[in-house]
Amino acid sequence: MNVDSARLFAMAIAIGIGVVGPALAMGLIAGRGLEAIGRNPETENSVRNTMVLALAFCESLAIFALVVALIIKFV
Repeated sequence: MNVDSARLFAMAIAIGIGVVGPALAMGLIAGRGLEAIGRNPETENSVRNTMVLALAFCESLAIFALVVALIIKFV
């Protein structure tokens, strides 16, 4: 195995493992947010705003994993 193929393998592992956590968290956040809105529809605006903010934070973790994978590939 040469260095280039090892880098590609490390990049695939980094992005593969790095996206699993945020993907699970985003699913849980969306599910729990919709459940909260279903139980108490009057609080829809505050729950939705908090849910969107939490989803943005989870997405930033996935983007961070992508950046790490690109650093592994090109450095």
